[in-house]
Amino acid sequence: MPRLFTALEIPREAALSLSLLRGGLPGARWIDVENYHITLRFIGDIDAPTADELVNAFDRIDRPSFSLSLSGMGSFGSKKPHSIWAGVSPSAELKALQAEIERICQRLGLDPDPRRFSPHVTLARLRNARLGDVVDYLGGRGNFRTEPFEVGRFVVMSSRDSVGGGPYLVEEAYPLGWRNSPQSLDASAWQPSRSN
Repeated sequence: MPRLFTALEIPREAALSLSLLRGGLPGARWIDVENYHITLRFIGDIDAPTADELVNAFDRIDRPSFSLSLSGMGSFGSKKPHSIWAGVSPSAELKALQAEIERICQRLGLDPDPRRFSPHVTLARLRNARLGDVVDYLGGRGNFRTEPFEVGRFVVMSSRDSVGGGPYLVEEAYPLGWRNSPQSLDASAWQPSRSN
């Protein structure tokens, strides 16, 4: 069973801007551009009946599409950094969507997510990176910003055990701004058969 999570995809133009940030940091293992995303809620390994319930419950989410932009950069792990990320500009619509997904997950018996929602796009995982190198890298890129882009759907993605990030596969897609059934890419099996 793959690990599942809900996410927002990063459009091509914003992903291109992010890809230009790659390099210049010893010890960084850069995430492949096609695997950039904003995690809304990590779900984890769950059984097929629970996955089906989540898919059906997410289908009832009726929220408008909204605009989002990426802004700023940082790292997780203050004294021993373990990853580099690009931030997301504050968005009430994003918070509301994430909160609704969290409520659905808890209503269906999943434990509350112990981490505070901090929207970001992971750019690199770090191994033995020196704090000074990370500070220098971020110092030269702190004013990073993308043009706003429209968020027209959220997705359920899956990942297999791997080192670092990905590959991630879209399992279900849920349009925002209008009621519709999920655009299923592999609705019944939960066994990814193709990449997006």
